[in-house]
Amino acid sequence: MRLIHTADWHLGRLFHGVHLTDDQAHLLDQMVLLVKDAKADAVLVAGDVYDRAVPPPEAVELLGDVLARLVLDLGVKVILIAGNHDSPQRLGFGARILSPTGLHLFGQANGQDEPVILPDAYGPVAFLPLPFAEPALVRQWRNNAEIQDHQTAMAARIQGMAADVPRRVAVAHAFLAGGLNSESERPLSVGGTDAVSADLFQSFSYAALGHLHRPQSVGTDRVQYSGGLMKYSFSEAGDVKSVNVVDLDEAGNARVERIPLTPRRDVRRVRGFFQDLLAKPPEEGSREDYLEIELLDQGALLEPLARLRDVYPGLLSLTRVFLASEGPVRPAVDHRRRAEADLFADFFRQVTGQDLNPGEREVFEQALADWERTRREADR
Repeated sequence: MRLIHTADWHLGRLFHGVHLTDDQAHLLDQMVLLVKDAKADAVLVAGDVYDRAVPPPEAVELLGDVLARLVLDLGVKVILIAGNHDSPQRLGFGARILSPTGLHLFGQANGQDEPVILPDAYGPVAFLPLPFAEPALVRQWRNNAEIQDHQTAMAARIQGMAADVPRRVAVAHAFLAGGLNSESERPLSVGGTDAVSADLFQSFSYAALGHLHRPQSVGTDRVQYSGGLMKYSFSEAGDVKSVNVVDLDEAGNARVERIPLTPRRDVRRVRGFFQDLLAKPPEEGSREDYLEIELLDQGALLEPLARLRDVYPGLLSLTRVFLASEGPVRPAVDHRRRAEADLFADFFRQVTGQDLNPGEREVFEQALADWERTRREADR
């Protein structure tokens, strides 16, 4: 059986105020073409289909179009679960009606879900849908006071949906301990209790996971995050987004291949001096890409964001490297006993990471003297 594993589409996402629907549609077109060319039997979507519980109309329309092309046009089975960004009730609406068509939706986990059994030439394959659920809800469903965190909740859900089939595939939205996260994921809970051990999925032929946006395996090659549909933060600038093509053989062994997706606009970080970037843009990438520019200049700049956007229309974020600060530092001496120039020198060092040189100190002291003289004249 050949499977396509994808997750974390986050349809309806805004990126620094920019609507990403067209970018997402571009990538989903590639995925649908891959499903067709690979002659896949099923597509597994492991949660965070939407970016928020009430998605915008264009996101709903895009999802409907993609699912229709997969299920109706290509005749491919789809197993889709809710993530922590999704509204379980909205995503799972019509699940009983749609299931006979080959579209299996799992929004609100309630302890009553059954595995989806799909056959191939070697026999049945059982798919265990495990949409995101808070431990408190699982504790209530199972009437089990020992369920206190995501680890015990996931263990109980897997045990309660056991299938007497040698080849089993989990489709889950969870944070596995040891997984690498990025800036664009929303924590599942507060205090670090959201972690689930990869050992829970060791008995599966394959575990199709969602939540972490970087493509990666955890513990074993059979336990995989496909990663997000596209880069949703500048911390992911160096990532390559992809979908997993998974081949299950007769014995339940999984062979996994990551197929990269080509974005309409990449997400990149560019570093350099202001005038250099204006005069000669870097050769790598496109000026239309979504950019975060890190400026190395230390002096004052006149409207750098507006002027750089004339050259880089996709510029979304501008930072000054020398302004990076590690937070306030409490001085060893009472600030009321120190001269203004010394206080400014401390501030300058904290903000820029460099010492104030004699010329800069002289300019500050002259400006301070001019201000004092102006204030005295105004008080006369």
